[in-house]
Amino acid sequence: MMMKNFPSSPLNNNQTQNHIRDRNNKKYSSWLSAVPLRFSLRGYGFCMATLFLFCFGSMVYQLNGGPPTILLDIRQYLDSMVAWPGRSLVSQNGQPQQVKKKHPPHCATSGESTFQDDHGPPVARVLPFPSQVVYNRVGKCGSRTVLILLRLLSEKHQFNLVSSEIHNRTRLTKHEQVDLIKNISNMPQPFLYTRHVHFLNFTRFRVEEPVYINIIRDPINRFLSNYFFRRFGDWRGEQNHLIRTPGMKDDERYLDINVCILENYPECSNPRMFYIIPYFCGQHPQCREPGVWALERAKQNVLEKYLLVGILEELEDVLLLLERLLPHFFSGVLNIYKSPDYKKAGNMTGTVRKHTPTLEALQVLYHRMRYEYDFYGFVRDQFHLAKKKIGLKSASRPSAYSHDFLRDLVLRTPEPMAEEDDEEEEEEEEAQDTTLEDAASWLVNP
Repeated sequence: MMMKNFPSSPLNNNQTQNHIRDRNNKKYSSWLSAVPLRFSLRGYGFCMATLFLFCFGSMVYQLNGGPPTILLDIRQYLDSMVAWPGRSLVSQNGQPQQVKKKHPPHCATSGESTFQDDHGPPVARVLPFPSQVVYNRVGKCGSRTVLILLRLLSEKHQFNLVSSEIHNRTRLTKHEQVDLIKNISNMPQPFLYTRHVHFLNFTRFRVEEPVYINIIRDPINRFLSNYFFRRFGDWRGEQNHLIRTPGMKDDERYLDINVCILENYPECSNPRMFYIIPYFCGQHPQCREPGVWALERAKQNVLEKYLLVGILEELEDVLLLLERLLPHFFSGVLNIYKSPDYKKAGNMTGTVRKHTPTLEALQVLYHRMRYEYDFYGFVRDQFHLAKKKIGLKSASRPSAYSHDFLRDLVLRTPEPMAEEDDEEEEEEEEAQDTTLEDAASWLVNP
């Protein structure tokens, strides 16, 4: 007698399920075994080439400061689809909720709409970093030379160069600081703002701080350049500078610099001699008083607030570092600086009728500028350290008339030298003939 195999039998159901499971396992195993066969050496090379192109495109993206326009359009379109005007959404209580279209204040609501009304404002282009640079240039430290370069670079790299024509307002009140900081912060980026002004602390007023750069020079060189520039201008023409100092009388204009220094005229004594440090110390009233407090605060700001502070005696290296650190602003600056056209324009900024004071006057100047020379030495060391970090050897020549010699001379004679007898004066003049030639080579001509 044959036994019927009923579909509802438990034994039959178990056998059927096991059969189906085994068949599926064989199917999956056969599919998985075929997968590695699809990744041939050619396909692997294609994947690696794709990855390389992706990495290369990402690098180009970062160097150029932004993605292609088509990607921005696609992103803008996708962002607009998130909250399309008029689309029905569901609220938390389950009731349909209508998304209301918000019109900007300047748009009319009479039924007319624009692309900006429907999709929002366009996505801002990616700016280079940093996009805000402030050059609070120190007077008679090559600022006009650098300014000529910046004008050419702004046309080449399409950044906004804002150069203030205010030259006699370096110290500002609190309200003036706030107004200037707001004006700088609201400038179209990327920008480079330059002005003769003491350091502004943006973080004090809770404003995003820009990148600071600056250049200084040997303090005595700076003083001599300023002294003769105020009186006789530069190679662009004496008459142009007479307009700038119309109240200066002939007695003051043709005053011998040695007399000014040794007889302690206000222009050749403190606090006039305390000039460079306040540009880095800031707007605090104590920053204008010659002393250790202002000196140490200026050093601290150089370390914490400034991207680079160079020295004019090594201007080519300063430009090279700026080209490395701020390529969106200074790329190609050395080529411009060494071009014949720029050399012709740059030579016109040299001060005329400048000559070297006597050895006696130099040692008096150095004694009055001891804080300035302390700061200058600090900045020079930091600048050489920055050059060393990028593998640039220092090409600076040692001073023919070194600061150590002046320091020893000050220690021996802290007060101005008294007048000597005629015979002693003649001997000193003969001994100083060759020394003054070295001093003239120590002083920078521009």
